[in-house]
Amino acid sequence: MEHGSAPPDASVRAEPPLAEMHRRAEELVASGSRRILGITGPPGAGKSTVCRSLLQHLGSQAVVVEMDGFHLADAELERLGRRQRKGAPDTFDVSGFAALLSRLREQPEPVVYAPRFDRGLEAAIAGSTPVARDVPLVITEGNYLLHDQDGWEQISALLDECWFLDVPPSERERRLVERRLMHGDDPEHSRHLVTTVDQVNGQLVDRSRPRAHRIF
Repeated sequence: MEHGSAPPDASVRAEPPLAEMHRRAEELVASGSRRILGITGPPGAGKSTVCRSLLQHLGSQAVVVEMDGFHLADAELERLGRRQRKGAPDTFDVSGFAALLSRLREQPEPVVYAPRFDRGLEAAIAGSTPVARDVPLVITEGNYLLHDQDGWEQISALLDECWFLDVPPSERERRLVERRLMHGDDPEHSRHLVTTVDQVNGQLVDRSRPRAHRIF
């Protein structure tokens, strides 16, 4: 599909078919020019897991750039009065994210450095992910790649293709609580955050599902 054209009808699958994802990613790599693939879906849908699988399959032909690297710092969220909603669409530097994707598409420099979000620190770390000019496929993952408000509408135009990961809410909740526990949170607080933050954001992300090129 040409950049900026309307997405085709998305086909729905019952479960994530990694073999099909790998095949399609190979086609993007073989296209002959830099391609940017988006992986989106609600919190807990398995975006990071799919990205790891694609990287393992493609090796040096792909690199992952995280939307979460553009989280606003906690101090700035406190100043804006948004700290309790961290993870909502207006708690990211969306313009900075769009600028990075534009640089990655235009390839003006031998290497472009992208930030990475450290879940242990709950903060973005600048200059963490080098993207060399000769890498044919950039994979970017995040909740709001297909969101159409708060400035996010500029992101989808920078993607050649975007996949939506569709997972039942109960499974997403289980994964999210487990992830928070792994990072040292206590069970009661984990469930509270999942219910009051992650699930609310997930419902918002679900509404972007029809705009995906493919649904897995």
